[in-house]
This record gives sequence, C-alpha cells and structure tokens, in this order.
Amino acid sequence: MKYKAILFDLDGTLLYTLDDLTDSVNYILKKYGYSERSINDVRCFVGNGLTRLIELAFGESRDDLAEIAREFKAYYATHSDIKTKPYAGVDEMLAELSGMGIKMAVVTNKVQSAADILHEKYFKAYMPFSVGDSAERQRKPSPESVFFALKKLGVSTDECLYVGDSEVDMKTAENAHVDCALVTWGYRDVEFLRSFAPAYLLNTPCELISIIKGDGEEP
Repeated sequence: MKYKAILFDLDGTLLYTLDDLTDSVNYILKKYGYSERSINDVRCFVGNGLTRLIELAFGESRDDLAEIAREFKAYYATHSDIKTKPYAGVDEMLAELSGMGIKMAVVTNKVQSAADILHEKYFKAYMPFSVGDSAERQRKPSPESVFFALKKLGVSTDECLYVGDSEVDMKTAENAHVDCALVTWGYRDVEFLRSFAPAYLLNTPCELISIIKGDGEEP
C-alpha cells in the first residue's frame, strides 16, 4: 500500500460539529450583546482556529478578544458533544482502516481540550491520539502538527495521506509535503474544493478504503 498512515481533520471531516459550534458561538455573542450568527455563517468561519472563529463571528477586532476566546474555549469544552456526531460511514471506515494496519491520528485546529473529549468518545478504538490547537505548536496551515503526529506514529511524509474538508487542510498538506484528500460532505462547496486540485476528492468515507487499497481514482 502506498500510504501507511492517514491524518484526519476533525470538524467537517470525521464529525459533524456545526450545531454545537454555532450554539457556542451564539452563546458568547449574546453574552456580549451581539446578534446571533446563522449556521451557514459559522460554517464559513470554521477551520482557522478558535481565536479566528471568534473574531469572524464578532465581525470586528476587539481589545478583549483574547479574554472572549478563553471564555468561549471554556464553554465549548463542556458543550462540544451535545449535537455532534460522526458522519455516516465514518465508524465503518475507521474500523476497516484499523483492521488493515493503517496508522491514524487526528490533526485539528480545534482546541486540545475539546479534541481530547471527542477523541475519547469517538476515536480511541481506532487511533492513539488527536493533536489539537495548543501553545506548543503553530496551528494549521502550519505543518508543525502534521510533523508532530507523524513523528509519534513513526511514519514519513511520503507514506502519509492527509484528509480534510477545507482550503486550510489543503494548504496544511502542501506545507507538510504530504498528499491530500478533500471530502465533499463537510463545510465547503464541492466546486470550491475541486479548484485546489487535491490528490483525491472523496464523496463517501468508503472511497478512502479504495484509495488505500490502491484502486481509488484521482479527481
């Protein structure tokens, strides 16, 4: 098999998290006297980390943005798994990949505390860890989290496929010099994703199995 390891984005790739993210964003907006954001607004804001999410939601820069981000982080940590759920076919895909001996990990811009909670519930049977946003590493699209994960897995970049759902994921893969597969069931439009010319464009989770087995087609 060409790939010995797969690194996954989280939001919009493995888990549908948009409802919980939107509810948490609107909680913090309401607290500070701002109008609520729609789920489609939040969909466009996700992908560049918590601080950027809050900045985009407020629609302006604020001197107390760091404090607001800390409040949001604390709130979301305890409200990150209310409406969140895996996309259809994800559990089966992860189970089959695990059975094939493929090494896996999550690399996400979600804060580490929330990533740990979701990892414990959804992924610990299939992969050893999730790498989230922390002060120890630059967030995506920096390749630092990818390199950190691959070192822990003991796999080289040319043996790795990164799977995500956004332009941030594509840029992360490019910066890390790893192949990228973008999924069409996430938070970005299909034609927008196609414009980045990823190595693979996945319409269903089971298509990733075909790629790993060597019979998947590039878009």
